[in-house]
Amino acid sequence: MHASQHSSPLISIKNLDKHYGTFQALTDINLDVARGEVIALIGPSGSGKSTLVRCINLLEEYEGGSIDVGGVRVCNDSNLAKVRAEVGMVFQQFNLFPHMSALKNVALAPVRVRGLSWGEANARAEVLLERVGLKAHQHKRPGQLSGGQQQRVAIARALAMKPELLLFDEPTSALDPEMVQEVLDVIQDIAKTGVTLLIVTHEMSFARQVADRIVFMEEGQIVEIAPPRIFFESPASDRARAFIRTSTRALHSLST
Repeated sequence: MHASQHSSPLISIKNLDKHYGTFQALTDINLDVARGEVIALIGPSGSGKSTLVRCINLLEEYEGGSIDVGGVRVCNDSNLAKVRAEVGMVFQQFNLFPHMSALKNVALAPVRVRGLSWGEANARAEVLLERVGLKAHQHKRPGQLSGGQQQRVAIARALAMKPELLLFDEPTSALDPEMVQEVLDVIQDIAKTGVTLLIVTHEMSFARQVADRIVFMEEGQIVEIAPPRIFFESPASDRARAFIRTSTRALHSLST
């Protein structure tokens, strides 16, 4: 277990509701995440996983309930910049600045948000790019990098802010299959450092390896929360059992 057992939760979500017009995307979500904990959010497409993650830093506004990060209420006011400064986000698409080098992409936010000098920020960016295996490519622009390399730059960029919390929204879904593992390996290394992680993923074996708890969602609700071994070997709900069967069949068909 990565998490500290003695501190208040880093994330506290209470009775969260989110609508898009008449469609209810999230219904009565309740979840506490401890500092240093690694949570894998899994479930069918359209189950609300990405919406939940995007609500945590208010990329999506919610209508009911509350979200607190580090004891600060996530709402559309003066608190928001404070919350976002402590929350890193890695998207499906890499969202890098195409006209900047990998180094400058990573260094930019610490200069703009944290007030670091370019010298300090570049030094931090070099260390992080080395950590994700890209120091040799630090002067290349995104268009000169593979998808897997671009996503690793995006992870380094998120880490450059030294966030308390990292959110991953299906970080491998836009990648060619041969590039997936290089990104998962980087995330697995980060999980060992004590940063709190929420990871939306379809990679079941990865979720089982890296997570402290699995949060299984369907139709905008949390159906089940359990440690990985319990969730995958003896899920409590029929819906989770059906999802695991389907996922296992899909993995088997890909490997044959």
